[in-house]
Amino acid sequence: MERKEFLKKLGMGAVVLPFMAACKKDDTALNNGSCPITPTETDGPFPTKSPSSLAMADIRSDRTGVALTVKLTILNKNKGCAILEGAIVDIWHCDKDGNYSEYGGTGMQSVNYTAVHFLRGRQTTDVKGQVGFTTIFPGWYPGRATHIHVHIYDGSGNSLLVTQIAFPEGANSGVTLVNNSTANGYTKGMSGYTTNTNDNVFSDSYTYELATVAGSVNGYELQHTIHVNA
Repeated sequence: MERKEFLKKLGMGAVVLPFMAACKKDDTALNNGSCPITPTETDGPFPTKSPSSLAMADIRSDRTGVALTVKLTILNKNKGCAILEGAIVDIWHCDKDGNYSEYGGTGMQSVNYTAVHFLRGRQTTDVKGQVGFTTIFPGWYPGRATHIHVHIYDGSGNSLLVTQIAFPEGANSGVTLVNNSTANGYTKGMSGYTTNTNDNVFSDSYTYELATVAGSVNGYELQHTIHVNA
């Protein structure tokens, strides 16, 4: 099945596969006070296979592209939005060409990257509830806006939340400037790009998944706060 067809069917609720988590948002939780629970989203067709083996902050490996620093803060809804120290945070995303490591050689992703693990990593939150990653600005692929996957566990390894991070869009946004930056190896441009409002995951709402992204094609920083029930 082609990746675009798969994602289209996912958006229609026509396909449910074993490796995918539920992606329905809880509107009640989202509007519950000043500390809304971050929506649950699918972990997608390319989740990290052995995340515990990828405990690292610099997840670039051999991938090139515009530098991106990711700074995430994890807060505990169950304790009045208190800092959640000791939470395990996994992230993963595609490279500048829209491909994922650990997968490939299929109709969903033709390039075979099954033997490598780039752009995947794990960190544990510090006393400020924060983790940081050094990576590259993700590219995009048909059917999806630019995004980063996140899976958060408590210190014992129990799953707390699977979600995704959306990027701001617009003429002067990092998404537009980076994808038009051929000097940095981004060759797709924005022709055929799927916006957040048309994305099969974010189209129902991405208010609580939208990160703050600042910088230039010389380097960007993404900041985002995620609320969990811990």
